[in-house]
Amino acid sequence: MKVLITGATGFLGSYIVDKCIAQGDSVRVLVRKTSNLDYLKKYPSIEYAYGDLTNMDSLRDATKGVDAVYHSAARVTTQGDRTQFYNDNVLSTRCLVDEAKKQGVKRFIFISSPSIFFDFSHQNNINETYAYPKKYINLYSETKALAEQYVLAANDENFIACSLRPRGIWGPRDTSGFVPKIVLGMLKEKFPDMSDDKDIFATLCHVDNASDACILAAKSDKVGGKAYFITDDEVVNVWGFLKLLGETFKAPPISKKINPKVLMRVGGLFDLIWKIPKLAREVEAPLSRYAVGLLTYSSTFDISAAKNDFGYQPKVNQTTGLAGLTKWVDEIGGTDKFVGR
Repeated sequence: MKVLITGATGFLGSYIVDKCIAQGDSVRVLVRKTSNLDYLKKYPSIEYAYGDLTNMDSLRDATKGVDAVYHSAARVTTQGDRTQFYNDNVLSTRCLVDEAKKQGVKRFIFISSPSIFFDFSHQNNINETYAYPKKYINLYSETKALAEQYVLAANDENFIACSLRPRGIWGPRDTSGFVPKIVLGMLKEKFPDMSDDKDIFATLCHVDNASDACILAAKSDKVGGKAYFITDDEVVNVWGFLKLLGETFKAPPISKKINPKVLMRVGGLFDLIWKIPKLAREVEAPLSRYAVGLLTYSSTFDISAAKNDFGYQPKVNQTTGLAGLTKWVDEIGGTDKFVGR
């Protein structure tokens, strides 16, 4: 099968490349001239399409002769104004979908996020019947939801399109996600306990499991027009997991406690200030209500639909995942390399 992968120089995208190569696919990646291709160079068979997701000429060349598209590229940081988020997450997806259909691509796998549903409430074991919110908590959630809806609406008998929603992707090769950021905060003793002595639960998703789901979904005829939650199928106590992370990477124990209501107010103030477009474009806010909410509200998801429709079975759990992460951190030179210190 001939596949196109966007976001291939990123965290999840690089794993999708690994697994497509491993199963014998002919892989093309859409990258910019400025992209860091160091990891991808290990595969001499990869074909490079240089361009931009909103440039129809480059999309035509990238999708020509392709059987399936894995669309992993997105603006996932909290930094950016409305125009940037809309262009990177919505407009680019629409352009890619439209050109893929025009070029006769048969399958389209979109990488979405459960964050589109987050609403500052405890969400326990929710499934795909959960409705889109009337109001989104931030630009990332809003634009990912709009892009997902466009992908699902594009599905037809000649174009099998689906959306996968992996939750809290973690694992080796991640140097900018939530795990290295939190570990860095713990190492600097600037990461407070905001649990309010309550149990907070989550279902995370190891990158190996997330990429497996992508490969499996691309082979199924049952996924057209549907979205799927993807997790490790393991409910973790968030603050227990963070304690284990700290111990794994020899960070001092979290000693300072802060009432989450106080942090929510501070985060809300930053959210308001960061509505200034120039500031939002140039600097990532030091705190947001969203960041606090992810650590103070339970979010767990039912993955029965993914199991039933394309045989998804997560292979990596917390124990094996942490062992693999630790091994990789040692290989790259230690914790300081991992957290960018």
